[in-house]
Amino acid sequence: MIKAIDLWLPSYVRRESRPAGTMTDLIFCVCDHFEPLHHSDSAGAARRLADWQQRYPEVTKGFVDSDGCTPKHTFFYPVEQYAPELLKPLEGLCRNQKCEVEVHLHHRNDTVEGLTRQLQAGLEALRTHGFLGSDPHGKPAFGFIHGNWALDHSHPDGAHCGVKGELAILKQAGCYGDFTMPSAPDRCQTRRINSLYYAKSTDRPKSHDDGIPVAIASPQGASTARFRDDARYLLLLQGPLGLNWMWRKWGLLPRIENADLTGKNPPTAGRLKLWLDLIPHVHGQSGWRFLKLHTHGAVGGNREMLLGKAMMDFHRVLTQSAKDRPFRLHYVTAREMVNILHAAESGETGDAGRFRDFVYAPPPILSNCQ
Repeated sequence: MIKAIDLWLPSYVRRESRPAGTMTDLIFCVCDHFEPLHHSDSAGAARRLADWQQRYPEVTKGFVDSDGCTPKHTFFYPVEQYAPELLKPLEGLCRNQKCEVEVHLHHRNDTVEGLTRQLQAGLEALRTHGFLGSDPHGKPAFGFIHGNWALDHSHPDGAHCGVKGELAILKQAGCYGDFTMPSAPDRCQTRRINSLYYAKSTDRPKSHDDGIPVAIASPQGASTARFRDDARYLLLLQGPLGLNWMWRKWGLLPRIENADLTGKNPPTAGRLKLWLDLIPHVHGQSGWRFLKLHTHGAVGGNREMLLGKAMMDFHRVLTQSAKDRPFRLHYVTAREMVNILHAAESGETGDAGRFRDFVYAPPPILSNCQ
């Protein structure tokens, strides 16, 4: 069906995950499918990175959250395109702006052995730059975004992956969470939407199509924290997905809101209002809400939007919204978002900003934001 809406519309109509109660903390994360070599050579990629080095500090200057942190960005770099000279410029952004680098991967017709090798090589390469956090045992831990949205061999034509059981392979390699969804209008989109959940890896494609929502212990059930260290389950963190009736096609049909930040569809006050109505929470702890947006920030109009007036205007909107509602705003990286999620899952309450390093330690290159 057009736009893959048949996959997710039933869940959207049911609104199973709609939070109740007052939002006290907004955990805000931008996850970038950062591909400087996309339709470019090395020289062009270097220019794109220089643009980020020069302009990102200016865009974030003067904006701070309730913890005193400036806006943060998480660069999911495609490890199959590793080039030391292209990672070097990101070191400065991480040190100075408290950004982080995580794992992005495009592959096709792959095998378990091939994926395992690529992940290991990619992790080792990123660690040479001081990137990637670590688990409580000191082992590398990483967030993941699958190239072409095809996580766990989920493309209906079998393209862009090739590996069933991919969730367990990622977990074994040290993945603390997947940030691929939403992918609509792509057919790789899952039926479960607007959710934080654990998906059990199986020998069938798209085993993350549904899963167990993250929850604290309650009279109705146990905490899902037991799945955090279970090799069969991977944490999925989804961005908002729904229908935008404020921006209609041909003045009639609603457009899809899929949390994608583009030059043609930048973040706005209207989109923020919709996102806040869709974003997930940890069941049993609805005060903390988790807003994950995504973008392809190395390319053309997207880069201009992220490094220009549109993004600065949005930070003003976000700051004012935090004052008006009110709520505590927390600019976080992907790793920090997962840590705060696990804190909520463990029953923690109060100021969510205290739990940025709750389970997974910061990467060596990053000093804590205090």
